Amino acid sequence: MKKILFVIALFIAITLQAQESTTIQEKAISLIKASGATNAFDDAIAQIGVGVPDDKKEAYTAEAKETLDDIYTQIATLYAVEFTESELDKLIAFYKTDLGKKLSVKQNLISQKAMMIGQTWGMKVGGIAQKYIQ
Repeated sequence: MKKILFVIALFIAITLQAQESTTIQEKAISLIKASGATNAFDDAIAQIGVGVPDDKKEAYTAEAKETLDDIYTQIATLYAVEFTESELDKLIAFYKTDLGKKLSVKQNLISQKAMMIGQTWGMKVGGIAQKYIQ
């Protein structure tokens, strides 16, 4: 009898954990969407498919977008590990504010510009390293 109760308790604990994981995963996906990250993926799909002929562009875009749920789930798992459900709620609430909406619009552009700045800096530091290697 104790074994049966133990198994039932274990099953309930696993079920509750799975429900909690699903909830936090869903919130993390909501955060990804609220933060504007989806725009970066849409831009990447367009850039990667720049060489696709016009008559195949619609089919390419549709198939490429089918991959998004999987990448959102994978990234949501990263958020779920790093943030609590309460923190995700607060981040989602932030992205619903005017400032959060502005950040979600500007973030991709800022990231692209920051990447160029970083590449320039990397080349500069690479030059410094070469001076010491010789």
